[in-house]
Amino acid sequence: MAKEESVTLDQKYCLTVAEAAEYFGIGEKKLRAIISNNLNADYLLCNGKKYLIKRKLFEQYIDNAYSI
Repeated sequence: MAKEESVTLDQKYCLTVAEAAEYFGIGEKKLRAIISNNLNADYLLCNGKKYLIKRKLFEQYIDNAYSI
């Protein structure tokens, strides 16, 4: 039986909304609002109806933001 290796959030390329909320300390409702207001942002990846957040690009967005 193969041993499963888990990947920590800081090692993932893309995060789900729930993972991003945990990683960035931002509520899921707030993240969903940010997503809906920035649907063409570089930090978003659409997988069907599910949006994934590109962690490093969203970090840059947060670094340059005055408020969210």
